[in-house]
Amino acid sequence: MTSSFFTYDKPKVIQALRYHFISRREIKLTIILVNLFAILSALMYFLKKISPVALMMASGLWFILMISFWFILPYLIYKRSSTFRTRYKVDFGNTEMAIETENGKRSWEWSAFSTYVESPHFFHLYFNPQTFFLVPKDAFDNTDEARNILKAKINK
Repeated sequence: MTSSFFTYDKPKVIQALRYHFISRREIKLTIILVNLFAILSALMYFLKKISPVALMMASGLWFILMISFWFILPYLIYKRSSTFRTRYKVDFGNTEMAIETENGKRSWEWSAFSTYVESPHFFHLYFNPQTFFLVPKDAFDNTDEARNILKAKINK
């Protein structure tokens, strides 16, 4: 159906990994709870119920969490994965999606994917909530055609 070559662009991959982490339910819940804890700590400090040290600890926890999800995790995953330094050919066929590199070829039936998510620069093709493959939108001459194939083949 549609086939093209692509390589990964580091800033776009970092953004896509951030999108993945922030969109996870458990991370959203953690961020909400830590934000509520920080707000409650600030309120209690202004009401003179806790010391400045406790407020600083709550603020530090919030800061560490945000730095981890926004910078450390995406850069760590990018650095450790050779996937993002390889040139690929992707083929969206009628019955399967195939990926080819200079080292070989691998294909998956469309039913192997549980869902897909579209971010600004990528299609995130999920096998399960933690395992996914990023396909750059700019790999396709016609992004709408690729989007329509994904809509038709993968149950969202």
